Amino acid sequence: MLTNLHSIVSGALAGNFRPVLEKIGKLHSKNSFSLAIILGDFFADPESPSDKNDMDVSALINGEVEIPLPTYFTVGRHPLPASVIEKLEKSDDELCPNLYFLGKRSTTKTSEGLRIVNLAGSLDPTILAGVSKDKYLPFYTEDDAKALRGANSADILLTSNWPADLCKGSKISLPDGVEAPAGEHHVASLCSALRPRYHFGTTSDAFYEREPFFHRPLEKEPDIKQITRFISLASSDNSSKQKSLYAFSIDPTSSIPLGLPPGTTVSPFTTAQKRQRLPDQEQSYSRFSVPDGGGHDHYRPHKRSRYTKPPPGPQDCFFCLSSPKVNTNLIASIANDTYLTTAKGPLSTSSTYPNLPSPTHLLIIPLEHSPTLSSISLPEDRARTYKEMHRYRRALHSFLLSRPGAKLGAVTWDVSRAAGIHNHWQFLPVPVDLVQKGLVEAAFKVEAENEKYPVTFRAKDIGDGTVEKTDFFRVWIWMPSDEDKVDGQDNGGGLVADVAGGEDGEERRGKQKCLVLPLGPTFRFDIQFGRKVMAKLLGLEGRRDWRDCEQTDREELQDAEKFKEAFQKFDWALEE
Repeated sequence: MLTNLHSIVSGALAGNFRPVLEKIGKLHSKNSFSLAIILGDFFADPESPSDKNDMDVSALINGEVEIPLPTYFTVGRHPLPASVIEKLEKSDDELCPNLYFLGKRSTTKTSEGLRIVNLAGSLDPTILAGVSKDKYLPFYTEDDAKALRGANSADILLTSNWPADLCKGSKISLPDGVEAPAGEHHVASLCSALRPRYHFGTTSDAFYEREPFFHRPLEKEPDIKQITRFISLASSDNSSKQKSLYAFSIDPTSSIPLGLPPGTTVSPFTTAQKRQRLPDQEQSYSRFSVPDGGGHDHYRPHKRSRYTKPPPGPQDCFFCLSSPKVNTNLIASIANDTYLTTAKGPLSTSSTYPNLPSPTHLLIIPLEHSPTLSSISLPEDRARTYKEMHRYRRALHSFLLSRPGAKLGAVTWDVSRAAGIHNHWQFLPVPVDLVQKGLVEAAFKVEAENEKYPVTFRAKDIGDGTVEKTDFFRVWIWMPSDEDKVDGQDNGGGLVADVAGGEDGEERRGKQKCLVLPLGPTFRFDIQFGRKVMAKLLGLEGRRDWRDCEQTDREELQDAEKFKEAFQKFDWALEE
């Protein structure tokens, strides 16, 4: 089986696509490329219309321009023509046979197994937070770049902007009279996180190929240094005849060589965030599991079948912000290593907690595509992620304390399984009297007995889970302390230190208890267990399955916006 893929990349075409595609076609007939990639503006600036451009675009859309191999294009610096957007919206991003739109923030895996991560367009500094929702506009946000870190890895990284500090430590100069772009730190962080084999960028009037550089070795592979090659291509119509086409070969299945090519330097991104990513594994969330005949989702760690469907990777994961399947309507906040989102198909409704602006069933999710917190290899990455998840949880506690008349505690649970895909915590308010009377704790223990699980809950703080030798279900049960505001009235105004999960030394408000249920191969665990317990406790058994509670896009967006507005003063991520 041929795994060494011959590919070709082009700089911006700016509407001059007919001769360039023809040239690529001729090269393809001699080299048998697997794919082609067009960087930057494929089309001319719509602000400078011409009859010729309009005719060329119409011919392309109608399939009258021959494209002999799979070709991918992105947004550039200018908006796409209206007719192109109209066609893409109707055709699942296939503009014409063999021409596919990557958008501006995407993770794509080709049929040959090549992983392409794309961040295109110009940074919009006026947007302070949030991912962009219109994939056709030529602007992205820093949160778009953060989101793509969750792609874990890349064979090819495409960015319109250069990474900051790219030329540091390099002996290769740009052509005379050409200055290196200033570069963006978030692009450097993205490159450090993904460790791509090739990183392509654009410069309108110059070609630049830096020496290869290696990233910091990983803890689990201390002798292996992942190498990145950065190439920036000139536009096809540049006046100085700089190189605008680049052909290369890549084998996505090959292992990383132990030796370094001559001239290789250390990574110039010394201050960029360095993160280890893990291979794709099986998803822990119910939307990826297979229900049994009784309608339950179960964990079968050792059961084998004739055919096992490959687990969804980042490009198919509903929790990876780099995935086209992620529902951006639900996102409430994005931090450096985690994000907060309202739940799809929430257990609670807008009437469950009248003193809250929305259902307030929330998910706290790491950006990294990893099945458990403990499987994040680099200790510093794991520590940052765990700390941020608790910061969101504590901010939500403070939010509940601020609501007049609410009288609420909270429950947070997670299922940590090595056979999972993307770890996350679920957060749900609960009437404080149910916590005070011990009914929440009793509900979890009784349901475990009803399910005849051969293990029992333990009151134990296990931190990020690295100390546990098995998979586990965990639940934190929290309530305000006597000194806290329970119903909008100050009952003493003091703070109580909640040491569970508090390695950072920050003060916490309220009291909590952590219960852990070890999981193992001797029994089947219902991964909807936490939701099932809370549904029974709150009298919402008709909403046990999230698929029975799905909202319209408009309802999801309305609930998310109401929550974001109310939570804004507690959202620490907005200040960082």
